[in-house]
Amino acid sequence: MSVLRLEDNIKDTMQHTTSKLKRTQSDALFNEAKTYFPGGVNSPVRAFKSVEGSPLFIKNGNGCMIIDEDGNQFIDFCCSWGPLILGHNNPEVKQAIISTVENGTTFGTPTAVGNTIGKLILDNHRYIDKLRFVSSGTEAVMSALRLARGYTSKSKIVKFEGCYHGHVDSLLVKAGSGLATFGVSTSAGVPESFAKDTLVLPLNDLQGVRELLQSKSDEIAAVIIEPVPANNGLLLQDKDYLIGLRDLCTEYGVLLIFDEVISGFRVGFEGAAGYYGIQPDIITFGKIIGGGMPVGAYGGRADIMAHIAPDGPVYQAGTLSANPVTLAAGIATLTQLLDPNFYPSLRQKTEHFVQSIKSHITSKGYEMQIVTIGSIFWFAFGHDRIIRSDQIDPASMEKFKRMHGELLNNGVYLGPSGYEVGFISSAQTYKTLDQASKIICKAIDNIF
Repeated sequence: MSVLRLEDNIKDTMQHTTSKLKRTQSDALFNEAKTYFPGGVNSPVRAFKSVEGSPLFIKNGNGCMIIDEDGNQFIDFCCSWGPLILGHNNPEVKQAIISTVENGTTFGTPTAVGNTIGKLILDNHRYIDKLRFVSSGTEAVMSALRLARGYTSKSKIVKFEGCYHGHVDSLLVKAGSGLATFGVSTSAGVPESFAKDTLVLPLNDLQGVRELLQSKSDEIAAVIIEPVPANNGLLLQDKDYLIGLRDLCTEYGVLLIFDEVISGFRVGFEGAAGYYGIQPDIITFGKIIGGGMPVGAYGGRADIMAHIAPDGPVYQAGTLSANPVTLAAGIATLTQLLDPNFYPSLRQKTEHFVQSIKSHITSKGYEMQIVTIGSIFWFAFGHDRIIRSDQIDPASMEKFKRMHGELLNNGVYLGPSGYEVGFISSAQTYKTLDQASKIICKAIDNIF
């Protein structure tokens, strides 16, 4: 179905505001899935535990729209959790995948397409000298930590409460009882010995970082942070804080790792490093770099990357790393992102969408806000700026739960958790954004 046809049908969806979403096929599929997969899903948040009803099984997507197995259609602001910056079923990406698959799916060898995307990225990203592809964001972070330890010959890692770096054993931790304590495991199956190599600090506290590095820099290999923390709300940090981290890491001989699995190529082609003008030592990537296909990557300074096998002693390998189908999709995506008008146009659309909802919230005096950067946005309840995860009121998630249900019933799809962010794709038109903002404003009215 064409994007135009889908947009024309949005009015039909909006007219059924009092009817409950039809879930007959999704319910049946979910009940069946529970006999195959733990919880019926292959990634926990998909189970809809934090929102109303059972998960929707999506059948297809085109442009900014998705359709589930019951025929319900939605304006999509999840974008497969971020990578679909061009929207669903982008023609250039689709054709690149089809053309590449005609020659085979995987070879476990170097390919010319790998050279093409490597050059494309490095020629347009000032903050990395060399790159290594892997198959997921989690794998990218895991590999970056091993590289940092191998390069520095130190074992401990510093992370920040509220930043998520994938399901890496040593990073599935939370803070202990003190300001700068050893991590405490937050997942069964993670040995406490792994967690003990991770030190956890609160965000937005440079003095705490300084005190920790003063006392333990001879043991700390790296500080890792999401420069745009977007996995536990959108916890935007001050630029001065991020610059301060860079300065402290340099002063104490500790590597700085930017986890840009979400922000990379999303807030700009050079990600948060370019947005803030800060040079990290290593950057991890995922999401957009594969155009919707499974991928991850990490890159950094040439002298650091020289420690990776076969050039150096830090071992990392993967049969499907740099898979040609994935990289072809990535080339088709990144080439479009390099259009000089791409990011300005996407930011303008996002600002238009966000401002219309902000104006409504302000006019009604609701205790709610929208936090935004680039083409990422997040609904937060309350007026105060939120820059740490402990500032998020867990009780506010009940409001999001109700809001999510209202939006699904009226044709707008957000990720099924109030802690998750939303994304704008270039496939969104001002028409669909205006329609979605009206639906969202009505849903906000209803929950307040």
